[in-house]
Amino acid sequence: MLDSIEIVGSPPSSLMNALSRLLRPLIKLLIAHGIGYATFCNLIKKLYVETAADDFVIEGRKQSVSRISLLTGVHRKDVKRLQEHARHDYVAPNSISLGAQLVAKWTSLPKYQDQNARPLSLPRLIKDGGELSFEALVISVSKDIRSRVVLDEWLRLGIVHMDERDRVILNTNAFIPEKGFDEKAFYFGQNLHDHIAAGVSNMLGAAPAFLERSVYYNRLNVDAVAELNGLAKNKGMALLQELNRKAITLEDNGTIRQKPEHRMNFGIYFYAEPCSPDQDGCES
Repeated sequence: MLDSIEIVGSPPSSLMNALSRLLRPLIKLLIAHGIGYATFCNLIKKLYVETAADDFVIEGRKQSVSRISLLTGVHRKDVKRLQEHARHDYVAPNSISLGAQLVAKWTSLPKYQDQNARPLSLPRLIKDGGELSFEALVISVSKDIRSRVVLDEWLRLGIVHMDERDRVILNTNAFIPEKGFDEKAFYFGQNLHDHIAAGVSNMLGAAPAFLERSVYYNRLNVDAVAELNGLAKNKGMALLQELNRKAITLEDNGTIRQKPEHRMNFGIYFYAEPCSPDQDGCES
C-alpha cells in the first residue's frame, strides 16, 4: 500500500516520454482489434479509481470518494458510479491452469524426459504406456477431467501433435498456445503486468529491487540479430527449465511451506526491428 503521494505541478518529462514509448505498441494492438479511444478511456478511468482505492490508503482511515477524486482527477460523481460497478475478475481460461501444470511436469520431472532432458513422446493411453503415458500424466494432476478432453484441446491449440504410433508429442517447452486467442491474451496480460509491476516497484524505490535487466544494441545487421535470437532462445529456455525444475521441487517440499503464500513470475523476451537514425532508440 502507498499511504502518500507527491502532488506536483507537472509530471517529469522523462516519465512522460517513457509512458509514450511503452504505450505505443499497446495502442497498435487496440486499434488492430477495434478498441477505440472512448472504450480505452472508460477502462483507464475505472482502473484509476480502483488503484487509488487499493494502493493509496491512509492507515486507519477509510478511503473517501473525495480523496480518490483528488488523487486521480476523476470527478466525484464518476468515482461513486464506478465504485458501484462490480470489478472485472481476471480469470484464466479453463485450459490454462491445468495445462500449465501438465507441461511443467512433462518438461521438468526426470521420468518424463530422455537422456538429453527433452520431453518424451508419451503413449496416449495407460494401457500402452503405463505411468509414462499422456493419460497417466493428466490423472497425476487432475482426476476430474478426461485425458481425451485435454488432448483434443491441446491439438486445437497446437501445443501437441500425434505421431503414427499414437504417441503425444509436445511442441514447446512451455504452455504457449499457437492458436488460442484467449490463452494468448491471458499470458499477454499476466506477463506484461508482472514486467511492468517489477519496473514500477523499482521506480518507486522499493527495496530490494526486482531483477530487470536487458542487453541492447542498435548497430547490427540482420544475420547478427538472427544469431543472437537463436542464442537467446537456447540459453533462455535452458534457464526457464532449470527454474521450473527447482520450483516444482520446492513446491512439493511441504516442510518449507509457510503463510502467506507468494507467487512469482520469471520471463524472457527478445525483440528486433529495422532501425533508422530518426527512430526512437536508434540514435546513430
